Amino acid sequence: MSEPIRINKFLSEAGICSRREADRQIEAGRVTINGQTARMGDKVYPGDTVMYGNKLVSKEQEAILIAMNKPSGIVCTSEKREKNNIIEYVNYPKRIYPIGRLDKDSHGLILMTNQGELVNKMMRSGNLHEKEYIVKVNRAVTEEFICGMANGVYLKELDVSTRPCRVEKVGKQTIRIVLTQGLNRQIRRMCEVFHYRVVDLKRVRIMNICLGDLKEGAYRKITPEEWRELRKQIRNSSNETVIPDW
Repeated sequence: MSEPIRINKFLSEAGICSRREADRQIEAGRVTINGQTARMGDKVYPGDTVMYGNKLVSKEQEAILIAMNKPSGIVCTSEKREKNNIIEYVNYPKRIYPIGRLDKDSHGLILMTNQGELVNKMMRSGNLHEKEYIVKVNRAVTEEFICGMANGVYLKELDVSTRPCRVEKVGKQTIRIVLTQGLNRQIRRMCEVFHYRVVDLKRVRIMNICLGDLKEGAYRKITPEEWRELRKQIRNSSNETVIPDW
């Protein structure tokens, strides 16, 4: 680090947490700079000592991004009180956190990183980044169901209409759906509107990164080619801080 950087960004880029969570921790008085309690907007200068609780924070030089095949039952949270939290499950040797979430009952691709800016650019709904899922439902898929899902669905409990999306039938009771949103339990809620129940939900792609044949519970580092394409896709994306839903 050669230039001063805002404390929330410093914590984010050190892999501690997202910027929004950093703001919460700063407001709670859990962060100090050179022994003084940090305040919102404070900057960290080269040579400063930053503490998060009793832990010394240093900016992580290595940009980490891994793809994991999350099993059902694992929760996308860093909360240690959750015994099935994804951080302890992965047990990565450096501090990382998930980009977005995949609900407990679902499985498949989840990305984990120590790059706060990357999280913001990938999660912000307005950037229209794609996520692809294979979904099995409890009865035969009809054309009416596919069209209804694709054209956008009003979700009463969230008081929001989903964005139009791509949907195709890939089996008698199975669809492929590509979303550019990440509403809470979105696909399950959408299916319920048409009186379908999700039996199995698997995420197979986030932007240019695919799950492929990665074994359940395993993870891999993103390849240089994937990194290059990902950076290309987020080049013009907004990095305004978003509220993560993990």
